[in-house]
Amino acid sequence: MKHLPRTRAAFYAALIATLLTGHAFAQPPATTITVRLDQARDTISKHIYGHFAEHLGRCIYGGFYVGEDNRKIPHTNGVRNDVVEALRQLQIPNLRWPGGCFADTYHWKDGIGPKQQRPSIVNTWWGGVTENNSFGTHDFLNLCELLGTEPYLAGNIGSGQVQELADWVQYVNFGGESPMSALRKENGRDQPWNVKYWGIGNEAWGCGGNMTADYYANEYRKYATFVRDWTNNKGGIFRIASGASSDDYNWTEVLMKNIPKSLLEGVALHHYAVIDWEKKGPSTTFSESQYFTTMQRALRMEELIRKHSAVMDKYDPAKKVALVVDEWGGWYEVEPGTNPGFLFQQNTMRDAMIAGTTLNIFHNHCDRVRMANLAQAVNVLQAVILTQEEKMMLTPTYHVMEMYKVHQGAVLLPVEVQTPAYGVGNEKLPAVSASASRDRNGRLHVSLVNIDAARAHPVALALPASKLKTVTGRILTAARLQDHNTFETPDRIKPAIFKGATLRGEKLTLQLPPFSVVVLELQ
Repeated sequence: MKHLPRTRAAFYAALIATLLTGHAFAQPPATTITVRLDQARDTISKHIYGHFAEHLGRCIYGGFYVGEDNRKIPHTNGVRNDVVEALRQLQIPNLRWPGGCFADTYHWKDGIGPKQQRPSIVNTWWGGVTENNSFGTHDFLNLCELLGTEPYLAGNIGSGQVQELADWVQYVNFGGESPMSALRKENGRDQPWNVKYWGIGNEAWGCGGNMTADYYANEYRKYATFVRDWTNNKGGIFRIASGASSDDYNWTEVLMKNIPKSLLEGVALHHYAVIDWEKKGPSTTFSESQYFTTMQRALRMEELIRKHSAVMDKYDPAKKVALVVDEWGGWYEVEPGTNPGFLFQQNTMRDAMIAGTTLNIFHNHCDRVRMANLAQAVNVLQAVILTQEEKMMLTPTYHVMEMYKVHQGAVLLPVEVQTPAYGVGNEKLPAVSASASRDRNGRLHVSLVNIDAARAHPVALALPASKLKTVTGRILTAARLQDHNTFETPDRIKPAIFKGATLRGEKLTLQLPPFSVVVLELQ
């Protein structure tokens, strides 16, 4: 792939020049998008924008938590203030903890009480490091209060016991007199946190116990029976079954068939955009072919959600059980010189493409997808934040999620998209992705992603029966797909005002630059 100039001005100048002179690709036919304003039905749950914080690498220790005695980094009870503020700007709705694979080796009572008396644990899944349990239940739930977000706790059913999980629920949720509520008060918290979201194990087909679907379904029934609602809150407790890996549709079938709906509020799904599990490829020096393969894997989310939803529809036609995609994102080789067990990778415009297209897919299936968690929040996999001692920076993925937050809680407007292909060799993908919604103030938002690595794509947007008068927008793009923010240049990639959209009556036209994300607001 030809490398484009690095500055934004030079980038647009070169783009126009190549299109005018015909030195590169010919102008593709226009993408046509129709927004069905008269078919609004389903709400885009804010919980689609959830995040994930596992005890993995530098996500917790050194990412969120720097210790209460740290004098170099501003913090609140050991939690970094800059990370909290950045995530508050994203309006994150929920945060999943403590894993991941780590969850099924975690015993929550090791992480409560005086910190100097807590036992250490070896993190056998991620790097073999010894952790001192200084970040435990109180620390996490207090962090969620700082963030203004709902906690999502993943329970241990791999190496744990039913009583252990039942005690945890009582410890964090029961406001009356009981052994666990008394223990919580002894440890400094009088009122319960009233945690709604509970995962009953994680990846039970793999690191959570290498169980068969039938065996796990029975284990789930047992554990879920004792994960009780102590809060009497409206909506009660929300139990999430450990779901399938990518296209294991039999796993979903067995769970939906064998678990009573009275015990089940959500079924999980995990899918990563990974080129090959043996050769994942680099995070920043990837080729266009590797980029294309990554996008193939990411866009497969559409097929996975459609087919898992079809299985769920057989047993739950009213769609009462949510599909919870509680692990998703890009996965590459770790950065050179870093611990391979820490899964630390950089974040480029490729990741912005993954984020934008995936969120569009979630929006367009919000009748069934009502919760999701990007993996992971800080310093791990497709992180929105990277830290290095006292330094912190925001990634392109962060900026996409910040641009897209206007869709949280809005009503989905169905879109019909006809788009040319983006191809490499004989393989092809749809070049442009889209989703649209109307917020409670009547504002219309349209999110557009052009994954084409080299060509701008003209877009003609039809808004039948609309009386919209103004359009504004924001764009995220760069000179090269491989561009990324660093601690030395933290603002190389950030959103800019987009003035390229023209609204005339019920028609809107614009040009999407290569590998760009645009969010429009119409009133």
